[in-house]
Amino acid sequence: MKQGRLAGSLMLLLAALIWGTAFVAQRVGMEHAGPLTFNGVRSLIGAAVLVPVFLIFKPKGAVNYRKTVLGGVLCGMFIFAATNLQQAGILYTEVGKAGFITTFYLILVPILGLFLKRRIGPLTWVAVFLALAGLYFLCMTPGSFSLQKGDLLVLGCAFFFAVQIMLIDHFVQDADGIMMNSIQFAVSGVLSLFAAFLFEKPEIGLLFKEGWVPLLYTGILSCGVAYTLQITGQKRLHPAIAAILMSLESVFAVLGGWLILHQSLSGRELLGCGLMLCAVLLVQLVPASPGRKNE
Repeated sequence: MKQGRLAGSLMLLLAALIWGTAFVAQRVGMEHAGPLTFNGVRSLIGAAVLVPVFLIFKPKGAVNYRKTVLGGVLCGMFIFAATNLQQAGILYTEVGKAGFITTFYLILVPILGLFLKRRIGPLTWVAVFLALAGLYFLCMTPGSFSLQKGDLLVLGCAFFFAVQIMLIDHFVQDADGIMMNSIQFAVSGVLSLFAAFLFEKPEIGLLFKEGWVPLLYTGILSCGVAYTLQITGQKRLHPAIAAILMSLESVFAVLGGWLILHQSLSGRELLGCGLMLCAVLLVQLVPASPGRKNE
């Protein structure tokens, strides 16, 4: 059980690392296309690269393909809503502020879990609030917290991400994780491109010509690899603990700027990183209940 929890935690940490480093690529990609167009194309790329993977590597044990397809379709609808609200919100608000508001799914996941009779212990609640405090110091500047148009869009994104996390927790045990991820991004990609033709003027050829690097990076790694790691890792962890680990995306984004772009870290940002690290270490101390859940 401990090895399973450790493996799940490492998978979600790697997913957070990929998402954090992909944030810059998302911003660069939007220089060549609108948010709906960019999300649609990268989602379909992510779905396509996984098709040969789940055809070659058959899952061990019984697979409920009905749950796999249903879970993929439902998760795809919520991923479509979450990613496009986030991309649109970034156009109207600061990146750091958007990062902090997105991570409100840290609170929303355990709250939604209460409605499903999925209770968590006091240590996990402490870790949730430690992580939120850390993200506040990491992403926000003093006196900058006021809700504007972009902030409300990103807040909606946090809700849809929280629901997607809970849906994965519901479907993933009997599903093929790779196939489920491919389906969810195929659905998200089709919906995004349909909306793009309604609300934007897609220039997909130009996007491939001038924005192919961020497109492939976010499509293959962020959609294809990271979300597969999320689905696989969540099999071994309580969704509230998974949300805390995945929220390290913001920390990796800041650390990536420090290591790659040589951006300096302030004392406030270091405090935020330290609080996030404490939250992650704390959830590893939560005793595992019978089965896979760490209540």
